[in-house]
Amino acid sequence: MTTDRAARSVLIVVAHPDDAELAMGMRIRDHVLASDRVRVHCLSAGPTDGDGGAARRDECLAAAKILGISGYTFSPIPDTRFTDHRGAINAALFDAFATERPDVVYTHHPDDQHLDHAVTGEEATTVAMREAADLIHFRSPYSRAFEPNLYFVGTPELLAAKKAALACFTSQRQLDMTVFIGLTELAYRQHVHHRVVERFPDGARGAEMFRTVRQIVHASRP
Repeated sequence: MTTDRAARSVLIVVAHPDDAELAMGMRIRDHVLASDRVRVHCLSAGPTDGDGGAARRDECLAAAKILGISGYTFSPIPDTRFTDHRGAINAALFDAFATERPDVVYTHHPDDQHLDHAVTGEEATTVAMREAADLIHFRSPYSRAFEPNLYFVGTPELLAAKKAALACFTSQRQLDMTVFIGLTELAYRQHVHHRVVERFPDGARGAEMFRTVRQIVHASRP
């Protein structure tokens, strides 16, 4: 899908591999199809012992190829230790923003049961508010008190791309990706009245939910 609007630079800041694909795999693919440049910056590649980190990076790059992500970068923040490394996270994010100069930033909703997600959301929000125009929080499986005001409704093709991307994360045996796909297909119904859902286009498949923190719109010029 292409549009007449100018292509945008989109930066997605996440704590761990697969966070972006779980939360917004369909939206990522749609951005790519609209000719936007999409980059994901992941603050931790997972375990630092053995080759766990390398394996998870390879999974990210495989998923990126499916979705069309143009860049997937990582910082060496220790997994599950984000609260102890806020200074390093802040520095890493300023470097990532300086490289990308994003127009749109997506990141975790800061109120999250997973402390790494919460810290990522807080620090990325702080940096994005001074470095980017538009800032959007996505819904994670562990988000709390999340009240979406933006729903991205997908298509069978976008949902299939998300499924294929999630299938790349074979190391995450503890996560049942079928369950998460089911949430994509059904979770929005707790927020959207069925009479509105009835007016969705034929073939609409599932939705990913977001909360817009800030959006800057410029007047049209002749």
